[in-house]
Amino acid sequence: MDLTELRQGINALDDTIQNAFNERMALCKEVARYKQENGLPVFQNGREREIIDKIRSRAPEGLEEPSALLFQTMMEISKYLQYRELHKEPKPYVFAPLVLSPDSVACQGTAGANAETAAKQIFGEACTPVFLPTFEDVFAAVQAGDVEFGIVPVQNSNAGSVVQAYDLMGEHDFYIARTTVVEITNCLAVKPGTRLEDVRDVYSHPQALAQCSKFLSRHGLTPHAYSNTATAAAMVAAADEPLGAVCSEGCAALHGLTILRDHISDYVPNYTRFFCITKDLRVAEDADRITVMLSLPHEEGSLHRLLSKFVMGGMNLLKLESRPIRNGSFEVIFYLDFSGNIHDPSVSALLSDLAENLEYFKFLGNYGTDMLGGAARS
Repeated sequence: MDLTELRQGINALDDTIQNAFNERMALCKEVARYKQENGLPVFQNGREREIIDKIRSRAPEGLEEPSALLFQTMMEISKYLQYRELHKEPKPYVFAPLVLSPDSVACQGTAGANAETAAKQIFGEACTPVFLPTFEDVFAAVQAGDVEFGIVPVQNSNAGSVVQAYDLMGEHDFYIARTTVVEITNCLAVKPGTRLEDVRDVYSHPQALAQCSKFLSRHGLTPHAYSNTATAAAMVAAADEPLGAVCSEGCAALHGLTILRDHISDYVPNYTRFFCITKDLRVAEDADRITVMLSLPHEEGSLHRLLSKFVMGGMNLLKLESRPIRNGSFEVIFYLDFSGNIHDPSVSALLSDLAENLEYFKFLGNYGTDMLGGAARS
């Protein structure tokens, strides 16, 4: 046979496969209705394993795993359609509307910190946040109800995720109510009269130091981690020896420091995303982004099956982050951001699927699009 004939044969088989697939999915919807009427779960692990084992045993040599993957994918599609059938009416999440109150906000550091800028972008210039020593203190204050909102940095456009914040997410109960993006204008600040050649040691938050690593290395400056850019600036202002701080220009001015070099980030522009967190679930009318935490079983194809769910639901996966579970096991937790609103039946079906079929799943919130400088950014 020539190539044209071979392609015609493939096209004919594709038509057969498509028709069979359509019939299979129609039957799956009937199965969903039966399960709903009889109180049966959508996922039945024993049944799926039985089918996959049979498929492997019937496949030609060399096609055992591809055949298993094909049918596993079809079964994931079947489950998704069943969940969607069962969630034509979205799950009734209980939450309060998001009302931004500027009088009960906490962030880490001191006045002049980038977190304060983030708070003012979300709540307005009238916001006067409570400053706490650590990120963990912010999470704990929100969880305890001591403050209504907390502001924590989660990601820098150049240095990546703020790992401490992500680790703390797994240790505290909270929801994300809003995000904002702050432009970071790192500078090298010193006490008045200090020259660049006098400085050997520079202090700042590890993220800020990472953002300026090339500048520090080029000038032979030794970086030292400090709790916050603003607290580092305050420490440098009070020190007897000539030290430097990496901080914002506004923070330098607040503490009476001289700016030796401005815009010292390795890459410009430089932005940091902040989460605004709350104790109780609150969802804004313009909520279009969802964050979840989850773990996956150590099985072949588990990550592929997870990602396929977002494709089937037409949801854009915006971020996928993994962090080790700090128990010495080498297990990891995945953090996922994806587009959607919990009132959407497809989203409701996906969240129910994940919550019911994963050993660990945590819904962290449905919130509005990032803001930059106080204005919504598309």
